[in-house]
Amino acid sequence: MSISTSVLSELLQALPTLRPQIYFKASLTALSHAMEDQVLAATMEQPLVIASFQRERFYRQEAHRYQRLAQRSNQIYVLSAPETDFANSSEYYEKIAFEHDDALSQEWHLVVIAQNYATCLVCRESLGSLAKNQQLRDINPSLDMDTARRFEGIWTAERGVSLKAAEFLLDRILAYRPELADKIQQARQRFGIGENKSETKIQQLNEYACDIDTDPFVQRLVTYLQASQYKLHKAYRSIAAQARKERLVNTISTAIRRSLDPHEILQVATQELGENMEASRCLIYRAQETDAKAVIEHEFLSPGVSTVMGKTWLLENNLLFREVVLQSEGIYVIDTQTDARITSSQELAKLVKQYGIRSWLMEPVFYQGRLLGIVELHYCNETSHDWHAGDFDLVEAIATQVGVALIQAEAYANLEDLNKQLEALDRTRSNLIAITGHELRTPLSTIQVCLESLASEPDMPPELQQVMLDTALADSERMRKLIQDFLTLSNLESGRVEWHPESLSLQECVDLSLSRIRTRFASENLPKITTQLAKSLPLVKADGDWLVEVLAKLIDNACKFTPTDGQITIKGERNRKKMVEVTVADTGRGIETHLLEIVFDRFYQEEGALRRTTGGTGLGLAICRQIVNGWGGEIWAKSNGKNQGSQFHFTIPIIEGSQEQKPLKVKSK
Repeated sequence: MSISTSVLSELLQALPTLRPQIYFKASLTALSHAMEDQVLAATMEQPLVIASFQRERFYRQEAHRYQRLAQRSNQIYVLSAPETDFANSSEYYEKIAFEHDDALSQEWHLVVIAQNYATCLVCRESLGSLAKNQQLRDINPSLDMDTARRFEGIWTAERGVSLKAAEFLLDRILAYRPELADKIQQARQRFGIGENKSETKIQQLNEYACDIDTDPFVQRLVTYLQASQYKLHKAYRSIAAQARKERLVNTISTAIRRSLDPHEILQVATQELGENMEASRCLIYRAQETDAKAVIEHEFLSPGVSTVMGKTWLLENNLLFREVVLQSEGIYVIDTQTDARITSSQELAKLVKQYGIRSWLMEPVFYQGRLLGIVELHYCNETSHDWHAGDFDLVEAIATQVGVALIQAEAYANLEDLNKQLEALDRTRSNLIAITGHELRTPLSTIQVCLESLASEPDMPPELQQVMLDTALADSERMRKLIQDFLTLSNLESGRVEWHPESLSLQECVDLSLSRIRTRFASENLPKITTQLAKSLPLVKADGDWLVEVLAKLIDNACKFTPTDGQITIKGERNRKKMVEVTVADTGRGIETHLLEIVFDRFYQEEGALRRTTGGTGLGLAICRQIVNGWGGEIWAKSNGKNQGSQFHFTIPIIEGSQEQKPLKVKSK
């Protein structure tokens, strides 16, 4: 059966002077336990106890207490709506099951009646509170809203109110379980429930009992108030920790959005994390799984703590680092003085002693399974640090943000490099079109004019015919060299060149290159060329054909940009890196300082593709760089600026202990 009438409504209607108040479930729990403890602590005769628990799950939490109460009285009644195995029963005490749609399913009741005292708690749960709590649970299922449930009702120690509440509840029990009529009648007669009394008697019944020991009741209330305060403090602390975490993560996120500079992002993260965690020292450094060491570039320090900025952090034999890499998760050391990982490692023990580390946390910075760096927190106090679970979550959250920042910065840097490469490629394409168009069109036009003249003028004087033929041959050779340079650079850049290193005499290579230059400029006046090779210069190890090619191109380049009254000097000497350094210097046009690097780019020409006064494709120096890099050397340019001359340097590996001059055989290019 189901009864829709509220016990609280009946009580307020019967006693209109009562004023209901609002209670939270936590308060009702404290009051209920205090009332139950009063029964357990009392030494007088057996009281009447009636408790309504709304749902069976709430009853199950208190079942053991009511078994103890049943040892003090045979008048114990417990009401609840069944959920699993709660049913009408008389074991230990009387159990009364009611339907889920009964009004009692929304109410909380506890009535205690004895000869010398009485208390009652009659409350009904707020429907608005039920709806609001359900909404909050839907938003966040992890929230514990049970203690925040609100009830409206009466809690009093007035005997008259308690007797009236007991009367209504016993009527309900009798309706649910008629077989208890005799037992309920005994309770009514014993405690005077439902009897008509004179006005004087009612006034006496409404007086508070004062001849009982209230200490257990008070102690229980104090205990629950303290527990509630502790829970409240814990909740505030949790909220503050969550706010701190969100604020810190937002700070790092803002830094990431504001800048793509990894140095700036890591510095902000180090400072903010160190301050929020109240660490003695906070470090964030770049590291990969295979790294043997790392340099500390970002650090937060508390006052009085020694710095490790700029120090090299050894990782190869660092047991903590290896454990982080192996487990792919953070680790912490509560006390470095007793931790076996520290005491068993001389390197870690030395590090701990040198920098006063007492507690140590190490969190990896991962992105998609790739280790990017490490976050470390050091506590250098005399006592070990008290870690909390929230600390690890916070550090892990920051490490995640740092990982995202590093990847973004890396992607941005790669994008910048790609943009530069695309710009260079676009310049190369433009130069290629301009240069090939100019360099091919001009000799082709000349060759075409000469051949048409020879074909259309059969009576042309022999001397003029020879001039036409020489001009056509010269321009065809110019075209051949252009195509040859294209093919040579393409083969060098693609790695299709086979190197044949051998022991060579630099002097012979210089002589062969000069012979080639003089043959080419046989009809022109060249600047003065002098050779200054150090005495007893050791043999060099290189491919002879390509070494002569480099020398010839550098000398040819110097001849183009040096007036006939100028001077070209070829020097060779041994440097400190077991290499021979060759210098081709001239007194010609010179190079501006900001152009010294890009002169080795493909198709670079100082005057532009269509405005230059000297021939060439702009591939010569690019070819030289590829050749020199091929044998493991370096090439670079120096100049004091415009019209100050220039010097081109390159290095060649030497053969140690060899002074023998081996004859050189070089193929003609």
